[in-house]
Amino acid sequence: MWKEARHGRWRRFWLRRRRFPGTRGQATFEAVRAGALFASTLQPSGSHSPGQIRRAVAATLQRLGVRGCTEQVAGEFGDHPDTAVARMSWALAMIQTAYPVSAVAPVPDLRPLAFAS
Repeated sequence: MWKEARHGRWRRFWLRRRRFPGTRGQATFEAVRAGALFASTLQPSGSHSPGQIRRAVAATLQRLGVRGCTEQVAGEFGDHPDTAVARMSWALAMIQTAYPVSAVAPVPDLRPLAFAS
């Protein structure tokens, strides 16, 4: 009974806040993708290409949806917090590798309007 109560508390916490570790509470693409990778069948012990990671994320989101991934993450953090932290750290690292943040193209040196004649 205690385990069920604890699981329910974590589940409500994650569903209410929709937070993943390392995202400062923002529901970002990175957080959603990390949750989907966390809920996927890929294992940290394997060596996965960025393409495999992207396919696993897409398939898991298609199968469970964002809410389903969030529920699964919450359940794992409630039942097995020690292993869930390690898996989420792995998932975040893999997402950052598979979906690199595109560098913002530098803006050409703009002159102030007063000098733009």
